[in-house]
Amino acid sequence: MTQASRIRVVIADDHDLFRSGLAVFVRACPELDLVGEATNSSDVMALCQRYNPDIVIMDLLMPATSGVNTIRSIRQRFPSTRVIALTNFEQEELVQSTIQAGAISYLLKNISVDQLNTAILAAYEGKSTLAREAAQALVSATHRPTADNFHLTGREREVLSMMIKGLTNVQIAEKLNISHSTAKKHVSNILAKLQTTSRTEAVAIAVQNRLVPARAS
Repeated sequence: MTQASRIRVVIADDHDLFRSGLAVFVRACPELDLVGEATNSSDVMALCQRYNPDIVIMDLLMPATSGVNTIRSIRQRFPSTRVIALTNFEQEELVQSTIQAGAISYLLKNISVDQLNTAILAAYEGKSTLAREAAQALVSATHRPTADNFHLTGREREVLSMMIKGLTNVQIAEKLNISHSTAKKHVSNILAKLQTTSRTEAVAIAVQNRLVPARAS
């Protein structure tokens, strides 16, 4: 296989030891061509600008800018580049937001080298590969109530819009001129109705289901 026909790969991970091991693996694969390594989101974007890689293998915990936001930026600016999320985390909300951002595959770092090689080749052909845990998280998400069944009150939607903006309970209370305990109660009710215990996941569900006006986000 000539170098021109090899799959151009960028690795993005701020853990030096893991990134170095991954680089050794990529260099050893005759089908792959390692064109760059990055330790943060800015470097990833610069490498994509320079090389327009076929594949970016990226951890989700990146300095400064989250991996999810970086994936979204890559897909918007370099639509031909496929992103494989390779991480230690399998939380449902993270899987959902990563796939929604445009990652073609979601894999855990305990994957074997043969499985990773297969996933890279599949991604190059436009085929998705999901870790079993990631697939289970997406299946679980499909069993959530539809937007019509959340039954949020007007006040709860108002509080939810502020949660989307990243406001704390104290800040929500100040904005709405209510007590901290009342704001906390509204947030607890929202989490219960959205069937989650995570504010991050609640925000993801709200955005996905358009539970608040677009201008609120």
